[in-house]
Amino acid sequence: MTETGKISPCATEAVKQPTTDLWSFYETGLKKAKYIDLTHVLTPTIPVWEGFGPSRFLPAIDPASGNAYRYDSDGFEATRYDLATDQLGTQLDPPAHWAPEFPAIDELPPTYAVRPLVVVSIVDQVSRNPAYALQIGDLLDWERRNGRIPAGSVVMVRSDWSKAWPDPKLAVDTNFPGVSLDALRWLHEQRKILFHGHEPLDTDTTPDLAGERWLMHHGYAQAEGVAHLDRVPEKGCLVTIGFPEFQGGLGGYARYVAICPPDWGHGVAVDEVQEAPLPRSEKRLQWDPSLGLRIRR
Repeated sequence: MTETGKISPCATEAVKQPTTDLWSFYETGLKKAKYIDLTHVLTPTIPVWEGFGPSRFLPAIDPASGNAYRYDSDGFEATRYDLATDQLGTQLDPPAHWAPEFPAIDELPPTYAVRPLVVVSIVDQVSRNPAYALQIGDLLDWERRNGRIPAGSVVMVRSDWSKAWPDPKLAVDTNFPGVSLDALRWLHEQRKILFHGHEPLDTDTTPDLAGERWLMHHGYAQAEGVAHLDRVPEKGCLVTIGFPEFQGGLGGYARYVAICPPDWGHGVAVDEVQEAPLPRSEKRLQWDPSLGLRIRR
């Protein structure tokens, strides 16, 4: 309250409550849902375009002593990530990756967090032609089976390319499944999707990366390096989207998690895993200098 006896605007804001809440939705829907990770684990040796070079994981060093922090002497350990690029592993590409007049990774709105998930399979086509690119006809076939692709959704293209991950040969494979420019334009201009995603590390095999060029220069983001789409149904799931907000970042180390109906045959539900406290392991996490990362043994 102010000196004049009036309630301050800040105090008024503090007592306001929403007229509805989402807790009941969580209890009846999300808590019982099946959660499926669509993300590759980051390591220094996963496939990456040779133009970026290798990355390294290193123990974090105390600058005063020059020694690595250790559990036995310092009570904790930490890691220094010497990453060659922000285009590594499962990603979210903001349009500033190609077009600096559009948002960088830290400028994407928080509304990206949860969206309807559409999964379009081109696995059969890819079995006949490894360089097959998603076509408008594939999207129309999906709609004939499932109804109209929702506006604002995320459309993931399943090719099963990622089943060979992390084979180093994937980094130099120029004969991979893609997404045609026509299909991308149709998804954005006709169905108004939020963004699309694919399993390979590039959008298409055209000499000038026509699809990615068009997306970025028209203000659209995209997901790359997505995994485990074979575990998700064509429709009926949500996808959560998380990424670190590096200022001015031109790529995002992203995590995508599909949230599927409780009766779906893949994934794990909240009451099926130990979350808090997290489970203790009989194997301790230890730095392995030969691998350049920590493993349990």
